[in-house]
Amino acid sequence: MTKYKLEYIWLDGYTPTPNLRAKRRSRNLMRFPTLEQLPLWGFDGSSTMQAEGHSSDCVLKPVAIYPDGARINGALVMCEVMMPDGKTPHATNKRATILDDAGAWFGFEQVYFFYKDGRPLGFPTAGYPAPQGPYYTGVGYSNVGSVAREIVEKHLDLCLHAGINHEGINAEVAKGQWEFQIFGKGSKKAADEMWMARYLMQRLTETYGIDIEYHCKPLGDTDWNGSGMHANFSTTFMREVGGKEYFEKLMKAFETNREDHIAVYGPDNHLRLTGKHETASIHQFQLWHRGPRRVDPRAPQLRQQRLQGLSGRPPPELPGRPLPDRFADPEDDRVGSDRQGGCGPNASGKESKIRSARAQALADRFVLGACI
Repeated sequence: MTKYKLEYIWLDGYTPTPNLRAKRRSRNLMRFPTLEQLPLWGFDGSSTMQAEGHSSDCVLKPVAIYPDGARINGALVMCEVMMPDGKTPHATNKRATILDDAGAWFGFEQVYFFYKDGRPLGFPTAGYPAPQGPYYTGVGYSNVGSVAREIVEKHLDLCLHAGINHEGINAEVAKGQWEFQIFGKGSKKAADEMWMARYLMQRLTETYGIDIEYHCKPLGDTDWNGSGMHANFSTTFMREVGGKEYFEKLMKAFETNREDHIAVYGPDNHLRLTGKHETASIHQFQLWHRGPRRVDPRAPQLRQQRLQGLSGRPPPELPGRPLPDRFADPEDDRVGSDRQGGCGPNASGKESKIRSARAQALADRFVLGACI
């Protein structure tokens, strides 16, 4: 028998942005555990904004498990939060509401800042560093410092060890700003892996005295880029059929439901989506078909040759679970016309109202980041 260290991980009830929480237990097992071997586990919801003090019991239900490369015999356990009966999803459990679709593929590009001593890594104690320009995909100490690359490469290794499909890294436009990319197939799986990648990054940077800042515009109204979490997505129909006519209908559906999407893209987007610093205006759905960086959504030019996928650009703190749920609707040539939860141009008034109410409910509880 081996004593396995099981790190139970979940999202708390803070608004508008939930925080990652974790606690560990040990369990004697013959081999690396399966989900079926992992018990429910209670916690004090009154300390996580998920219960009142007079009735504080909440329950963690394991839903995904990953090897932990930073621990001997360690396992990372993604959990949903349940009511005390262990069966009813908690009000803050948005994963339980996802319209899951195994044929939906997501490529998330998580942008963030390293923060140390209350400012971006590499910023002087007063004022600003040299203007933006050399930092994007930069190389050398003056551009990326002495520790950031070490962190992002360790993070890559941890994700790969966990079986998370980490697909890339680059330094971003602002000093101290970086990006990593996660690819997942299936709405819930993609969102789970994005949250676990975030957890691994935040846990890793504890040892460096560094925090991760996901806010979409942490430097405010300055000449410094904000952060986004671009969400590339496709469905089975988009990949296998696609075509100009279908994509034009799809874009019309997105345009019609622009406000519903903004509602689940996280807080403070009006600070980032200004039309400056490679963003579109929050008030305008711009043309998508030529791929300039100031439109949203966009079809990069390589993809336009086949018209089989799209890239949206929500902010980095996006909770991630609402996002796959919003994107998973247009799954066939009806563009969501009569599917459950459809939001396409032919959706009934009743279905549209259901989707709008559902989007608002998600917006009430979630904030960012591309993922669950």
